[in-house]
Amino acid sequence: MAADTLSIKDNRTGKSYDVPITDDTIRAIDLRQIKVKDDDFGMMTYDPAFMNTAACRSAITYIDGDRGILRYRGYPIEQIAETSTFLEVAYLLFEGELPNKAQLDKWTNDIRYHTYVHTNLIKFLEGYRYDAHPMGMLLGIVVGLSTFYPDAKDISNPQNRYTQRIRLMAKLPTLAAYLFRHSRGLPYELPRNDLDYVANYVNMMFSIGGKHEPNPVLQRALEILLILHADHEQNCSTSAVRAVGSSGVDPFSAVSAGIAALYGPSHGGANEAVLVMLDEIGSKDRIPAFVDSVKAGHGRLMGFGHRVYKSYDPRAKLIKKVADGVFAQTGLNKKLEIALELERIALSDEYFIKRKLYPNVDFYSGLIYQAMGYPTDYFTVLFAIGRLPGWLAQWEEMINDKEQKIARPRQIYTGHGERAYVPMEKRK
Repeated sequence: MAADTLSIKDNRTGKSYDVPITDDTIRAIDLRQIKVKDDDFGMMTYDPAFMNTAACRSAITYIDGDRGILRYRGYPIEQIAETSTFLEVAYLLFEGELPNKAQLDKWTNDIRYHTYVHTNLIKFLEGYRYDAHPMGMLLGIVVGLSTFYPDAKDISNPQNRYTQRIRLMAKLPTLAAYLFRHSRGLPYELPRNDLDYVANYVNMMFSIGGKHEPNPVLQRALEILLILHADHEQNCSTSAVRAVGSSGVDPFSAVSAGIAALYGPSHGGANEAVLVMLDEIGSKDRIPAFVDSVKAGHGRLMGFGHRVYKSYDPRAKLIKKVADGVFAQTGLNKKLEIALELERIALSDEYFIKRKLYPNVDFYSGLIYQAMGYPTDYFTVLFAIGRLPGWLAQWEEMINDKEQKIARPRQIYTGHGERAYVPMEKRK
C-alpha cells in the first residue's frame, strides 16, 4: 500500500479503496469509483459554500489563516504594502515576478495609453439616475465595455489577453471617477497621464475647475489599501470571475461577475457595516453594553472575524498603521475613538479570544475611506479597483490551466421522484 493514500472502507458493501493524496488533498473524482451497484453514479462530496473544497491549483496568493500569513507570489504582504506601488503589485500578480525598471516603465506606459474611455460610454453612464448605487453603475458599465472591444472575445491569443488586461486596468479608475462625478452632477475630469496611477484617479475624483491639491499622505494611504485588496485567494468574487470565465467569455464580462459578487453586503459591503455599527454604539461609554449584547446573541461585532483568518488579519495590522497617518492629516473623529476602544475591549475579552474573533481588513478601512472624503456607498468601488489585478491574474491562470473546464458543480437532488402529469381540471 502506498504511503500517500487514503484508505476508505465502504461499510455498505465491505469494499475497500485506496485514494491517492497529493498536497494533503484527494481528488473528488476519485470517489466516483465507490458504488453500491455497478450502474450507480458513484460517491460525491457535499460541501455547501466550498468550506473545504479546492477548486483549482494556484500560484498567486498564499494564505495561512491560523498563523495570519498573506503572501503575493511568495512575498509577505507586509513587505509588499510598505515598499511597492499598486502597479508594481499588479505586475507581480500577473507575471509572477516583481518588474525591473524597464518592465515597470513599459507596463506603466501601456496603461497610460488606454486611460481614456469612448465618449459613448459617458452617454451610457448618463442613462443612470443621479442616485443610482455606484456599484450598480460600475457593474453595468464594465460589462458594457465588452461591446466596445469585440476583439476581447479572442481569449486564446496571449497578446490579445494582455491588451484587454491593460484596458481594464487603465479604464476602471476612469469609469469609477466618472460615476462618482455623475452622481454629484459634476463635469467629468479627463485623465491626466502626467500623473501616476493613484494620483490620476484621485485627481479625476476631486478636481474642481481643473484644480486639485494632492495630499501625498492620503494618496499613499489609498495606494496601500488598494494593494491590501489586490488579491485574496479563492474568495467569492474571484470564484465568480473564474466560474464565469471558464465558459470562455471575454474578460470584461468575467470581471463584471466579480463586481456583481463584490456588490453583495456579505463580501464587499462589510466595511460599510462597521460604520453603521459604530453609529449605533454612538459613544465610548456605551461600548460595554454593546459588547454584552453581542455576547448574549443580540447582534454582531462587525469587522471582527474572518472565514479564513483564525488569528489577527495581517492586512488589519497594516491598515491600523495607515489609519494613524491618515488621521494625523484629517484629525480624529468620534467613530475612530469608538473603534479604538471597541478593539481594546474585544481583544481583552475571553469570549472573543476563545472564538478567534480578531479585527479584519474591514474594521478600519471604512473609517479611512470616510476620512479621505469618499462616500459610504462608494467604498466597494474602491475595493473593486484594488481587487481588479487579482481577478485578472486569476482569470489568466484559469485560462492557462489545462485541467480547468467549464465550471459545473453537482447537486444532491431533493425533489419529487417521477410522477404523472395532472391535467388542469383535476388539480386541487
